[in-house]
Amino acid sequence: MERRNLGRTGLRVSRLGLGTMTWTRDTDEAEAAEQLKTFVDAGGTLVDTADLYGDGAAEHLLARLMDGLVPRSELVIATRAGASTGPGTRGAAAAGGSSRSALLAALDASLRRLGTDHVDLWQVPAFDPATPTEETMHALDLAVASGRARYAGVAGYCGWQLAKAATWQLAAPGRVPLAATQLEYSLLQRGAEREALPAALDAGIGLLASSPLGRGVLTGKYRHGIPQDSRGSSPHLAGYVQPYLGERSRRIVDALSTAADGLASSSLAVALSWVRDRPGVAAAIVGARTATQLHTALSVEALTLPDEIRGALDDISAPVRRYPDQDWNEL
Repeated sequence: MERRNLGRTGLRVSRLGLGTMTWTRDTDEAEAAEQLKTFVDAGGTLVDTADLYGDGAAEHLLARLMDGLVPRSELVIATRAGASTGPGTRGAAAAGGSSRSALLAALDASLRRLGTDHVDLWQVPAFDPATPTEETMHALDLAVASGRARYAGVAGYCGWQLAKAATWQLAAPGRVPLAATQLEYSLLQRGAEREALPAALDAGIGLLASSPLGRGVLTGKYRHGIPQDSRGSSPHLAGYVQPYLGERSRRIVDALSTAADGLASSSLAVALSWVRDRPGVAAAIVGARTATQLHTALSVEALTLPDEIRGALDDISAPVRRYPDQDWNEL
C-alpha cells in the first residue's frame, strides 16, 4: 500500500487507515485480529483508535493483538484523548475538557491500556471553548517533549479553530507544529472543504478523513431499504446513519453505482478512491465491522478514478454554497 507523509512532517502513513470504533462492540476479538492481520498483510500501517471506543476497550484489545499478533514496530498508532464520559480517568478527562491536566491524564491512561510507552500520533478530540487554545496546545507540546507522543494533531476543529491552533504552534520555537486534523469527509459530507481543509492545506497539516464511506451509505447497501445486519438497524448506530438516507444521498449513491458499473468496480471502491485522492488527504480511515468488509475496502488500492468520473462525482455531490463563498454576481 502506498504511504504518504502526514502533513508537513516526516511521519509516513499508509493512505488507508484502519479504524477501531466497532472493536469490542460490534467486532469481537477474533474478528478484530483477522482485520488487523489482513490490514498489515496489505501494507497498511495506520491504526486509528480513541479512548472513547468501547470506553477504552478498543485500546485494550489493540494492546493484546500487538502482544501476540502484530509487532508494535509495524504500526503507526493514532489515538484521541479526553472524549470519553465513562468512569475513571476517561471520565475525569471529559469533565476537564481540553485542559492540560485532563488531556495529559487521559494520554497516560491510553498508554497504559495500549501497553506502550508512546503513540505515534496523539490528537485533541474536539475544540474546547472553556479552555484557552494555548493551554490545550501546551499539552501537545509536553506530550511530544516527554516522548509519550511522536506527533500531535486535532480532531473536529472547524477552519478558524484549526488556523488559530496551527498559527499558535508556529509562533515560537519549541512548539510542536500540528501534523494532522481528523474530520468526517466523503461524497455525502464535504463540509470540510468550506474552511477546514483550506486551512489545513495552508498550514501543511494532513487530513485524516473519517467515515469516507458516508457512514456505510456509499456502499449502496441502503438503496432498497435498511438491511437487518447493518449499522442502520443497530440500536446504537441507527441515528448515526439516518441523516444520510435522504433524497440527496440517493442521487449521489445512484451516480456512484453508475460510475462503479462503468469501471467494473464497486460503489465502495469508487467512493473510497474519491476521498483518498482528494487534495490534502493523508489517509482515509476505514472502519469495517468484519474482515470481509475490510478486505473489500483494501481492494481500492488498485483503483484510480479517471478525471471524467471524478469530475462527475464532484458535480453531483457539490455542496450548496452561498455568501461568502459565491461571487456577488452569482447571488
